[in-house]
Amino acid sequence: MTLVTEASPSRRPAGRGPGGARPRRVVDHGAWFLVLPALLPILVLSVGPLLYGILLAFTDAQSGRTEPTQWIGALNFRDLLHDTLFWESFRIGLVWALGVTVPQFLLALGLALLLNQDLRLRWLARALAIIPWAMPEVVVGIMWRLVYNPDAGILNEALRDLGLGGGRDWLSGLATALPAVILVGVWAGMPQTTIALLAGLQNTPRELHEAAAVDGASAWRRFRTVTWPALRPIALAITALNLIWNFNSFALVYVLTSGGPGGRTRLPMLFAYEEAFRYGQFGYAAAMGCVMVAVISIALAVFLAGRLRGGDNA
Repeated sequence: MTLVTEASPSRRPAGRGPGGARPRRVVDHGAWFLVLPALLPILVLSVGPLLYGILLAFTDAQSGRTEPTQWIGALNFRDLLHDTLFWESFRIGLVWALGVTVPQFLLALGLALLLNQDLRLRWLARALAIIPWAMPEVVVGIMWRLVYNPDAGILNEALRDLGLGGGRDWLSGLATALPAVILVGVWAGMPQTTIALLAGLQNTPRELHEAAAVDGASAWRRFRTVTWPALRPIALAITALNLIWNFNSFALVYVLTSGGPGGRTRLPMLFAYEEAFRYGQFGYAAAMGCVMVAVISIALAVFLAGRLRGGDNA
């Protein structure tokens, strides 16, 4: 009779080779050559200028000087702490970023829900919805300047026809300039958020909605229990990106108001631009940029940590 015996399992720990030695990790150096074409533009166009800007913030670099640039340490940052104009522009920047991002998200969410329905000519509606996103910011700014024109603008003409007055200079009024610019920012950036949310809606299985409808769930309950949990990661990402992009806006506001009237729409990027290219204070403007990057990074980290913690507890 033939006896068949099982081989005893090896007592050698997993991941170890003969003799108990760990296998050497093989590094494929050829992979770096595949990553290099994508890594070089980031290093040259992003990391390099960022490091140079940080270095410049600790100098007294100015335009039109014959003396060599001197290292002055944290003097620019000390002056910046007492610059009330900069902190006022920072406050305006936060109002602008929140004032654009929140309505932008809410309107984009409603539009994405609408475009996700089985509508006639849905393809045409989707194409029309992304038109503002396809237009350059400079073109958008010029177009809305014509809309807000106090003499022949469409807005004032419509108000005159309705008997509500007209002839108001929306971009030059101290009380109306910032709300008028925020409205343009919402209109220009809403398609991008709509596309992201629409993609998330299309990835949500229809079976979940159908099952919830069979169970008698209302439209609001289906949105709260099925749609929103699927959209939450996308909503978190696009909101964070929109906050960064809107806070760092330049071209749109520059074309519309150039920071006026009386600095009511002077965002931090506009303030730094004026210090660097109008007054030639490159070191001081670089210090402004460093402060803006630091503050918005900290605020964004706190925001993301809170949202992610809330998502884990849900």
